[in-house]
Amino acid sequence: MSRSATIKRSTSESKIELTLNLDGTGKSSIDTGVGFFDHLLTAFSKHSLIDLNIKATGDLHIDVHHTVEDTAIVLGQAIREALGDKSGISRYGDATVPLDEALVRAVVDLSGRPYLVHTGEPAGFEYHLIGGHFTGSLVRHVFEAITLNAGITVHINVLNGRDPHHIAETEFKAFARAMRKAVEADPRVKGIPSTKGAL
Repeated sequence: MSRSATIKRSTSESKIELTLNLDGTGKSSIDTGVGFFDHLLTAFSKHSLIDLNIKATGDLHIDVHHTVEDTAIVLGQAIREALGDKSGISRYGDATVPLDEALVRAVVDLSGRPYLVHTGEPAGFEYHLIGGHFTGSLVRHVFEAITLNAGITVHINVLNGRDPHHIAETEFKAFARAMRKAVEADPRVKGIPSTKGAL
């Protein structure tokens, strides 16, 4: 059974076309018009082994916010669709990932219940312009949009870090590695991994 999804979303602020394959090898082709966001999503694909193709256009003359937010919404929707009924998956995943001075822990539960706990970014991180255009506050906002639209529980804890680029990139890599574990098929799991019988 193919665990893939293609989602298209068009509004007055952006147009997104996204395809993903949970059982990929980490291949990606990403063009959102927002360079640092492309960098983060490429890292997510590479380290989650989720194949990801994204073409996004938006009102970047106003701000990158709409394009980033809408892309994250569609990514969450695609994850949810590709997971199907979640039969046979590991369900849980966790990873602690370093990047030089930055260290981030991510824990994922493909629970069907959207909940984000996001802590530890240093004071002022949210105001920093990474790459001159990507505000640090967007990192949390992306995870909010993915979590809500995928229907998953995500804990991301920044344990250490000084450089905003390193911190943001490590958050995405840790999330990717946790997702890689959570979406994996577990041959010992028969049916849906929940005592309720549904996720």
